[in-house]
Amino acid sequence: MTIEVDAPAPDFSLPASQGRTVSLASLKGKPFVLYFYPRADTPGCTKEACAFQEALPQLGKIGVEVIGVSKDKIAPIEKFAAKYNLTFPLASDPDAKTIEAYGAWQEKSMYGKKYMGIERSTVLVDKHGKIAKIWPKVKIEGHAMEVLKAVKELK
Repeated sequence: MTIEVDAPAPDFSLPASQGRTVSLASLKGKPFVLYFYPRADTPGCTKEACAFQEALPQLGKIGVEVIGVSKDKIAPIEKFAAKYNLTFPLASDPDAKTIEAYGAWQEKSMYGKKYMGIERSTVLVDKHGKIAKIWPKVKIEGHAMEVLKAVKELK
């Protein structure tokens, strides 16, 4: 499935780190960032999560929540969050329904083998519950600041 800018954000409700549940309903009326990452505690995912954690105070001032989503089960997610002091919710989507709904479940290939996996991507949802911006195939370096800049431009 693909999503488009100005379309309504697909519904979701997922268990998240620190015993939280994140859902579209609970974020109603607030802008938020959903970022999709392949696997907790891998080098790229750690770098990305730490960059979002660093940007959190600035994002929080503007009233924007950040939620990381992967197929990992809650136990490795909790370990990852604790290890790097990640205070924002990291959600578990083991059946990839939300990941797919937001267009992050993609065909990938490694060593000539094709398989389905999470494409590192980010979606910004505005306070009206509409998709404001989509970053497919995210390059980690500078991405959190790019997201912060887009958030500041939200109406």
